[in-house]
Amino acid sequence: MKKILLFAALACATASSAQTVVVDTLLRKAANEPFYFSVKVPDGNYKVTVELGSKKRAAQTVVRAESRRLMVENAVTRKGKFETCSFIVSKRSPEIREGLKVTLKPREHDYLNWDDLLTLEFNGLSPAVERVRIESDTMATTVFLCGNSTVVDQELEPWASWGQMIPRWFTDRVAISNHAESGLSARTFVAGNRLEKVLSMMKPGDYVVCEFGHNDQKEKRPGDGAYYHFAYHLKIFVDKVRDKGGNLLFITPTQRRSFDAPVSAKIQETHLDYPDAMREVARREGVPVIELHDMTRDFFETLGYEGSKKALVHYPANTFPGQDKELADNTHFNPYGAYEVAKMVVMGMKQLGLPLTKELREDWADYDPKNPDNPESFVWYPSRKQDVTKPDGN
Repeated sequence: MKKILLFAALACATASSAQTVVVDTLLRKAANEPFYFSVKVPDGNYKVTVELGSKKRAAQTVVRAESRRLMVENAVTRKGKFETCSFIVSKRSPEIREGLKVTLKPREHDYLNWDDLLTLEFNGLSPAVERVRIESDTMATTVFLCGNSTVVDQELEPWASWGQMIPRWFTDRVAISNHAESGLSARTFVAGNRLEKVLSMMKPGDYVVCEFGHNDQKEKRPGDGAYYHFAYHLKIFVDKVRDKGGNLLFITPTQRRSFDAPVSAKIQETHLDYPDAMREVARREGVPVIELHDMTRDFFETLGYEGSKKALVHYPANTFPGQDKELADNTHFNPYGAYEVAKMVVMGMKQLGLPLTKELREDWADYDPKNPDNPESFVWYPSRKQDVTKPDGN
């Protein structure tokens, strides 16, 4: 299928390669369509402060970073008025150290997450930005996300995952660094040097969050299985993260939308022994667990057989350019579904009493997957990069 990649003009700046980076740009840009701003910086965390609004008109601005990470959901400003927002963007490249890199999939070479730039996307009904300030930050607690297509920063519309929505809920004292990728298992994540990249960036006290199971259950090599290779690789995460002074958190896999029948509307279990294997490793090693497996079951069953389609990539033919066939994916979330699952993860952190949750933004409200937000009320302004090709994994 032909890719549909649409880019707005990219405003670029270049920062010094010195350890301390400060970029302060008077942008004064307003538009009726999304636009981007990029700056070349070394790997690390950066505090980004944006002054949103315009002297000439009212504006409504959404801010995302890198591969569609949601940072500012909706800033509404009157003519001549401005709103200042700050957040942390974690920027990375494939390089780990001399002679060692992350093994990227071919498509990842074009992803904003993996280039030399820190990129901001300004979207919304009428985006407007007065000023952008980017400065090095070494104090923020970093949460490294490890997982598959249900976690990854999906680069392209209409796909989305919880990992790219969760930054929206944290203050500028928490960085979300999402290293997940579509199609990966715990084993292939480790084999591709992605855990090594995480370890090279983390400091004592940071968090490493693992959600695996979807693709692990499909591995068929000798010795594969929930209680052998899967558990073995989860133990690698435990040992390596703790050796570096990090905090490990397991998340059981999101449910697939697999109902037993439209009438009874109960989710069938499709993950075999893999959630239980993760729970067993967690029990044995003293790792806290967020039960996303259970929460997404409640979520799908609450929405019902038909309503649950609104949380996933289910769209009739011709909804998107170049889409001549219906999209009916029962694993991968759309922006609404990803937004809801991100709330489940935050709620799981609160239920575990993680210190991180002291840094939730003031507008956070506790969430119950049995009482989700109305999908009809959810507003999402699509990025200009689109491709209806299904992500790896299922």
